[in-house]
Amino acid sequence: MLSFNSSNIVSKTRTIGRRMFLVSSFKAIVVVGILGRLAALQINQFQKYSGLSDKNRFRETQIAPPRGIIQDYFGKEIASNEKIYQLHITPEDVPNIDTLFFKLKNIINLTEEKVFLLKRRMAKQKRWDTLIIADNLTWSEFSRVNLFLHELSGLRPVVSIARVYSNNASAHVVGYVSEVTPRDLKNKTYLQDLRIKEVAVGKTGLESLYDRQMFGTPGYLRFEVNAYGKKIKQVSTNNGEKGKTYRTTLDQDIQVHAADLIKDVSGAVCVMDIYSGDIVSMVSSPAFNPNAFVHGIDEQNWKDLISHRDKPLLNKAISGLYPPGSTIKTLTALCALENDVFTTKLNVECTGYIELYGERFHCWKKEGHGMVNMRKGIKHSCDVYFYEVSRRLGIDRLAVTAKKFGLGEKVLKGFAEEKAGVVPGTKWKLNQLGKNWYLGETLHSGIGQGYFLTTPLQLCLMTAQIANGGYKLNPRIVINDDEDKNPLLNFLKFRNENPNDSASIDDQLKRFNLEPLFRNQENINFIKESMFAASNEPGGTSYGSRHNDKKFIFAGKTGSSQIKRFTQEQREAEVKQSDIDYLERDHAWFVAFAPYQDPKYAISVLVEHGGSGSSAAAPIAKQVIQKVIERDEVRKAFISQLGEEV
Repeated sequence: MLSFNSSNIVSKTRTIGRRMFLVSSFKAIVVVGILGRLAALQINQFQKYSGLSDKNRFRETQIAPPRGIIQDYFGKEIASNEKIYQLHITPEDVPNIDTLFFKLKNIINLTEEKVFLLKRRMAKQKRWDTLIIADNLTWSEFSRVNLFLHELSGLRPVVSIARVYSNNASAHVVGYVSEVTPRDLKNKTYLQDLRIKEVAVGKTGLESLYDRQMFGTPGYLRFEVNAYGKKIKQVSTNNGEKGKTYRTTLDQDIQVHAADLIKDVSGAVCVMDIYSGDIVSMVSSPAFNPNAFVHGIDEQNWKDLISHRDKPLLNKAISGLYPPGSTIKTLTALCALENDVFTTKLNVECTGYIELYGERFHCWKKEGHGMVNMRKGIKHSCDVYFYEVSRRLGIDRLAVTAKKFGLGEKVLKGFAEEKAGVVPGTKWKLNQLGKNWYLGETLHSGIGQGYFLTTPLQLCLMTAQIANGGYKLNPRIVINDDEDKNPLLNFLKFRNENPNDSASIDDQLKRFNLEPLFRNQENINFIKESMFAASNEPGGTSYGSRHNDKKFIFAGKTGSSQIKRFTQEQREAEVKQSDIDYLERDHAWFVAFAPYQDPKYAISVLVEHGGSGSSAAAPIAKQVIQKVIERDEVRKAFISQLGEEV
């Protein structure tokens, strides 16, 4: 019995010992595991968890850097930055928000509607987050706030910066900035990572085209926060990197002058250097105030803009599409000469109309022009003459020439709001309308009517390429300092200085990377001389707007693009454009180059519903041309000062 008990005790002891060993081993493993994990956390993953700790402890707020400047050709600031006065509050620091708003109403212009919106915004954010309650105070308002600041607990006056535009003359080409919208975040991916409240971005024009570059690199403010995310103190600051500054080809003095000349009409003025393609002026009227958008335009002003009859937000120079009217006759004539369809001496009799398959096609002059050759046809802008030219020429050959000279495609290409226009043809009509082309439509197209649609800048480019002798231009509005400014002018100077150079013309053109748009140089010269006759010889359609001073003499072509077809009754009654409703009057065109003896600039002027190019558009062009030629010496002196090679 005793032996059995002893054996039993020994067995139990061993069992307990094994269990204790297992428990001790497990404890040892757990301890070693904990120590190993602690070592890993403290040593191997120190940087990781230290960073996470700092993220919980610190917060960064991005701040917008100063936006890049937009300058004119001479360095004048068109779009810049200026100091603005703001009022900030942190809601949790305000004892009574209603009392604060009540007091502010007697100091600044704070409406009930604005208070309601501020309270809604306040409800969507944390109480310790900053809220901007006024972002564009006048100095007078800012001073009054500071005077009564001791009574406005929780209010902080702040000096910041915002976009400012020097005037409205360049509003359409420069564009404007305004607060980021969901649409901006969708279309501009570089904005998606921004964490900046109420930041302004480019919406139209150059502001939109170069928004990313002008925005710069955001800076930041770093704060230490408590467990609830409330800011305790500011730790560090980085101001970011200022946006890129852009110098344009525009002359702000000419911009302002042209804008003043067309301020009372709806239209556009474009001026281009015929050798470099630099756009010296591009004005659209009526203009708008871009500064109104910077801090948020009010509802009434916005409604006024979008409901205005003349569409002030539309950049008519590149977005307005109009039939080119008789300005296209220069290309119709050139195309006929280049394709050997017509000669300059061939006469056509104009009796006031022609009949084709039972339909009458009228000339603008009821009694007709009599016997007309090509020079007279351009000088007097005879429709009947060009009906016959276009009938023999055909629409497709005219379309080829029109496209070569820049019609039917975007000129600046980077501008989202620019439109390409329409150069019609047989294939175009079949593809777009599913219909065949008719001969009568060719006659209309030959005088710039029918399906033809162009922009003022396209017609300016067309005229510039005629004026420079028929060489293709690549227009620009922003200067890139690393590119050759005037390869065409360099080529022409080379040809003038080296008339006996052994290299062929083709080799010389390749050397200067130029593309001629003509087959026979004499044809271009003939068109230029005919345009001179139209402006400077009695009977020319723009003779009344000619310059007598040789320095300002130009060669031009008028045009009227029909909005509504005249009835036979109106023709018989000889109804004038001024006698019909404004919106049914023809658009007025004028294109020209100057000075005639030594061409440097091309111009196009559009006056919507102006009636006729000779009475509405040419007088404006006359004054703009004088200003441009007068400014030419200033431009050349500035180029010399910069040491630019021209």
